[in-house]
Amino acid sequence: MMEYLMVAPVASFIFAITTLTSIMAFSNDNLYANMILHPYSVSRKHRIYTLITSGLIHNDWMHLFFNMLSFYFFAFRLESMLGHWQFGTLYFVSLILSDLPTVYKHRNDDWYHSLGASGAVSAVIFSFILFDPLSKMMIMPIPIGIPAVIFGALYLVYCNYASKHSRDNINHDAHMFGALSGLLITIVLMPHVVHGFIEQITEGVQSLLH
Repeated sequence: MMEYLMVAPVASFIFAITTLTSIMAFSNDNLYANMILHPYSVSRKHRIYTLITSGLIHNDWMHLFFNMLSFYFFAFRLESMLGHWQFGTLYFVSLILSDLPTVYKHRNDDWYHSLGASGAVSAVIFSFILFDPLSKMMIMPIPIGIPAVIFGALYLVYCNYASKHSRDNINHDAHMFGALSGLLITIVLMPHVVHGFIEQITEGVQSLLH
């Protein structure tokens, strides 16, 4: 635990506060209602703060588990590569940006609500992909790891399709725009990451051809 606090204090704080707040909201309806994103209200300049607080609560234990598991796998390593304040900026700015399309899309839907850290977690994953595009990632039910850059491409294609055609309760727009925000913010903060990304991809392709 102390090692995580030393290497990635910002990620440690986000992990702890998101887990704690989510668990509290499971049994506190008032807290849940005050923190959840309501695009109808936000679009009318009410409850603007929920663009952030909605990322600190989750629908149920499974929702919390998968988001924090993904966060755990990537966030702590990313902070060591990106930097502390840079990681915090990436996370919270992406949290906001990932929700703005949802606010616009559902600005007239009084019934619609959204919550969860999925947008910001997607940003973390895609930022990591820029730094290490050839690392292996798993997609269920594929039994072997695939290069992160391919995972990223498939993820964006799926999110775009699901956003248009899915009838589930998952906010696929937040996933997609969170991922894109992660790419953009990382490049703005560390422009040289693009050169490293291209170089790794080039070397990977060359190794396959020889």
